Amino acid sequence: MNDLARQARTTLRRLTGKNGTVIPVVKLQGVIAADQRQGRLNIASVGPLLKRAFAIKSAPAVAIIINSPGGSPVQSRLISKRIRDLANEHNKPVLVFVEDAAASGGYFIAVAGDEIIVDPSSIVGSIGVIMAGFGFVGALEKLGIDRRVHTAGKNKSTLDPFLPEKSSDIERIKQFELDIHQVFIDHVKAGRAGKLKAADDVLFTGEWWTGMRGVELGLVDAIGDIHETLRSRYGKDVRLKMIEAKRSLFALPRIGFSAAGITADFAATVEDRAVWARLGL
Repeated sequence: MNDLARQARTTLRRLTGKNGTVIPVVKLQGVIAADQRQGRLNIASVGPLLKRAFAIKSAPAVAIIINSPGGSPVQSRLISKRIRDLANEHNKPVLVFVEDAAASGGYFIAVAGDEIIVDPSSIVGSIGVIMAGFGFVGALEKLGIDRRVHTAGKNKSTLDPFLPEKSSDIERIKQFELDIHQVFIDHVKAGRAGKLKAADDVLFTGEWWTGMRGVELGLVDAIGDIHETLRSRYGKDVRLKMIEAKRSLFALPRIGFSAAGITADFAATVEDRAVWARLGL
């Protein structure tokens, strides 16, 4: 771009009030899960947004807003890794801003940021792993139902809600959880190296804290909000550019009703509410 064109562009921005520094913002809100339902976070839906944000060459940093109670450990890791890979590739710092919650998988993603900034009442942490279900053995007996199950592989029926729990199954599930928990712990220790201010038996119990307490523990860096922080760093004329999913002409709303669709949507809503409810939200 020659000097004349650059001056013309600067003048146009000044006249239109668009002369400030542009900071791309990606908002990650919802439960983290592999399925493609609206409102779910996964690498398939988030990856393209992150790529567009980091591709804005003039931006000195990328801001990410997180509001998630957690979910899939695999998707959490994939999103977090993608953020760091892009940050290193484009040599841009990542500022993470937490709204209501960055808990469990939500906190896993937040750790990808160079800084984590929270509201005093945000919920952060929950560095643990949980598996939950129901048992219906007694219900089948009362109803006089005889269920028949045939498997190839002695452990194929693990977690079957219609069969009694076995001590060997519980032991294997606990080891499974411990393996995933260690991945989480290692990720936090690497991402927050030199910043953590409490012992492992405090930080990694699955407990969650307010943003204010999170600062004291070193889980997050500061209290603040996105507008105040970016203005103080990049000037009062800083502009936030929201990076959102592009709407396709073919992504039309579903017309009519489907019993299967309604049932699936209802089940997903109940599941999401259960995850948020663990945090009292």
